[in-house]
Amino acid sequence: MITKINARIAKIKWRPRYIFDLLRELVSREMKLLYKRSTLGIAWTLISPLLQLAVFSFVFKSVIPINVEKFTSFAFTGLLVWNWSQNALFQATGLITSNAALIRQPRFPTTILPVVTVTTGLIHFLLALPVLIIFLFIDGVKPQPIILMLPLLIVLQFAITLTFAYPLAALNVTFRDTQHTLGVLLQMFFYMTPIFYDFSSVPQKFQGLYQLNPMVSIVEAYRAVIIKGVPPNWQALLIITVITAALLPIGHRIFKRQSYRFVEEL
Repeated sequence: MITKINARIAKIKWRPRYIFDLLRELVSREMKLLYKRSTLGIAWTLISPLLQLAVFSFVFKSVIPINVEKFTSFAFTGLLVWNWSQNALFQATGLITSNAALIRQPRFPTTILPVVTVTTGLIHFLLALPVLIIFLFIDGVKPQPIILMLPLLIVLQFAITLTFAYPLAALNVTFRDTQHTLGVLLQMFFYMTPIFYDFSSVPQKFQGLYQLNPMVSIVEAYRAVIIKGVPPNWQALLIITVITAALLPIGHRIFKRQSYRFVEEL
């Protein structure tokens, strides 16, 4: 695998199309490393959110009942969306230190590494979608034409996640506590994102604060097109798109500037 990657690196300068081939090789390598010596392998992609869903279903149906229709589809959609961004960001913080051999390659394009991590998360997300479809069928949800907007939401979430992945990956090289701090922050934001409860149940005075979290609008948009069959909040998505378009180049620039120091920091 490393030999193939080195071959791609050697051709990058002269053949830009090999960037795609390099991305494919790195994503394949990442998937193999994630499930190396794992008995269940990629099945963990489904097992983890399904176990979370089982806990949520028990707690919020039997212990503390909440009034959410089609709760299984509702919660599972939120879990899939959240887990993609959460896992990608958490793994992004350890990208540089865990890929020291590649970083030391003179012509290796380090900026591709956060893209690899977010793309790996996307693959996991897509692999879990068939299970979501089963839950939708069980809950009696009929897909509406608006579901064709799903690819646009996926692209937007990809861009948002990558926007934060770049500076986090760069920051962790200098400040190794970044990953631990991020873990705490992600746990906090998990509860401040309507994963297992409806956003409408949030008191009006706190809804503005909630909407500062872009994942709130993203999760709500997925549910709108997948479960409710209605258009999402276009205004909220437009604001997120504009902010992402402004911040993504900045995050990329921060990462690029720090990349010149990666080798000496490792």
